[in-house]
Amino acid sequence: MVNDPRPPYLRIVADIERRIAEGELAPGHPVPTTRAIMREWGVAMATATKALATLRQAGAIESASRVGSVVAARRLPSRAVGGLDRERVVRAAMEIADADGLAGLSARAVAARIGVATMALHRHLDAELPQLIADAAFAEIEYPEPPPGWRSHLRVAARLQWEAYRRHPWLPRLVSITRPATLPGLLAYGLWTLRALDGLELDPSTRLHVYATVVNYVRGTAVNIEAEACAELDTGMTSKQWAEARWPTDGRLIAQLTDPGAEVDLESLFAFGLERVLDGLTTVITPRKVRR
Repeated sequence: MVNDPRPPYLRIVADIERRIAEGELAPGHPVPTTRAIMREWGVAMATATKALATLRQAGAIESASRVGSVVAARRLPSRAVGGLDRERVVRAAMEIADADGLAGLSARAVAARIGVATMALHRHLDAELPQLIADAAFAEIEYPEPPPGWRSHLRVAARLQWEAYRRHPWLPRLVSITRPATLPGLLAYGLWTLRALDGLELDPSTRLHVYATVVNYVRGTAVNIEAEACAELDTGMTSKQWAEARWPTDGRLIAQLTDPGAEVDLESLFAFGLERVLDGLTTVITPRKVRR
């Protein structure tokens, strides 16, 4: 679900690093060959070769006689980044993003915050930071026992996602529906949310589209959170106060659109729109429903 701006060879490096960290590829185990990488990731030979070279330079893999490239026998701990605790690095990165937005996030800024030299960070961490903090933001979510019924379950899931965006206004920009990243925190959210559709007669494509529709609605509304926070900081007024301040000069024009007592803010817009999304999904789910 996270946008990945890295070049293809770095995405391959990150995926193989993940497999190593999770034990899928153990020390001494052969890593994908150049041709295997070309087939699996759909890249050119030059890209596959560059990915393996990068892994070798980082000490993640090494050459073995008659075998080819294998996972290096000695590696940094999976929770370490350049000798630093990964959680400490990610926590500092999130604090920077919360304070300064994604524009202020870089390996240099993180290194300065935790008091180390920039080169002490992993050579690829600068590109990985957006994914790492997005995953950490979703990992903060505490999942309750799901309420009965698909609609109530999806409503809670949407609210959990919305609250994550409220805590971290930069997060919606890192979430992708069409190019999702398979990271632990994001996967946990997806699995919990999809449980709402268990026991329903939905084919895999419909099931995925229902999930993506809810996620995309919440994300699409939440992209306004950061802009609204900046506007409130710049004007010193909430959206309601700003609307009231406009009334003396623009009241006649506004009255052509709505009653002066009508109000809308992001919270009300989110809640109203969510119910309409769920109303729409009812037309897809109800005819096939086997339980409420």
